[in-house]
Amino acid sequence: MGIILLIFLIIYGIPPILTHYLITKNLYAESYSKKYAGFWMRFAAGLIDGLILAAAGIILSMIGLVFLTLFIGWLYYSIFHSSKYQATLGMMVLRVRIYNELEGRISFGRATGRYFTSGLSAIILFIGFFMIGWTIRKQGLHDKIARTIHLVDG
Repeated sequence: MGIILLIFLIIYGIPPILTHYLITKNLYAESYSKKYAGFWMRFAAGLIDGLILAAAGIILSMIGLVFLTLFIGWLYYSIFHSSKYQATLGMMVLRVRIYNELEGRISFGRATGRYFTSGLSAIILFIGFFMIGWTIRKQGLHDKIARTIHLVDG
């Protein structure tokens, strides 16, 4: 039982703490040139990304590389979020981009921290994700910890 608790704390405890302390904190702007992406828009983008990753997972499992699916998911989100596009393929379809609090591009480190912190948003009955629907800046718990915002282009 103790080993399970230790593993749980490592997986869900360390990423939020590291992300919180390693990210430079700036004040949020009073307003942005674009509008915030809400829960349903981000949910739809997540579905598109989920289908893409599921297809990749099926292909990897067919060739016996199931263990790579988590690694691929991390790289997919972290590389796309920190790229010049600032969006995954699902977000690009809906014209949503991820930014830091100064409406700038996020680093690969911040994207990685946000990715691993999203598990914390899920373990509490997904309340961390539902927060997107009722917070001022449309941020989930993982967005608040990583200090990221999602804005709609155009």
